[in-house]
Amino acid sequence: MTGASAFAGLTGAGALLVVDVQRSFGDPAYLADYGLDDAASDALVAAIAATGRLVDTARTAGMPVFWIELASDPSTPWGSSNWLRGGDPSVMSADEPCIVGTPGAEWYGVSPAAGEPRILKKHYSGFHQTELDDLLRSAHIDWVVVAGLTTECCIAATATDAMQNGYPVLLPADATAAYEVRIHVNALEQLALSVARLTTVSAIEAALAARTSTNTGTSTSTSTSTSTSTSTERESSHA
Repeated sequence: MTGASAFAGLTGAGALLVVDVQRSFGDPAYLADYGLDDAASDALVAAIAATGRLVDTARTAGMPVFWIELASDPSTPWGSSNWLRGGDPSVMSADEPCIVGTPGAEWYGVSPAAGEPRILKKHYSGFHQTELDDLLRSAHIDWVVVAGLTTECCIAATATDAMQNGYPVLLPADATAAYEVRIHVNALEQLALSVARLTTVSAIEAALAARTSTNTGTSTSTSTSTSTSTSTERESSHA
């Protein structure tokens, strides 16, 4: 189930989760060691732009936007991650992505507005050892859209935990990317099997516009009905 049909059966309120669109992951100046080819570079640029469109669309539709960002803290290194990459588990290397207080941790191409929640994470998932689930439940969120970087890593982890915490997940395939197109495609295939319904930014824009229009129509109808009822009551009182 993809595109606009991905919204079938969704009820209640949704939220947009923007994940890790930070300089360490999206700025070409920080990605030389990753060896992106032209196709992957173009896809990354397009995904960041598409995420920006989603943010604008969500704000216009009144959908809450939650900003999930990696905040690597040298005082608490993620030992198993360091080990996996061949480093010292007890020490955070200087080239670790998104070190707190450095330019690499800054948002890139998109940014939170005043009042929009920012969730600092130490690991892949936006839910792991963070307040995200509590914030979503306090806001009465029923389902989520997950966008950002990168498809196979923090997007996959956050989307998986969202689903396991009871939130249906929509994943716009054009608003996320990996450093190899092959990895992006493979990750989407796996996520579609057991975690999320795949869709597109355009489909989300259309669906949210339709929902907003429906809600506005219902509100107008209710207002008109109330006004007519009040007018009738006044006429009756003068009879």
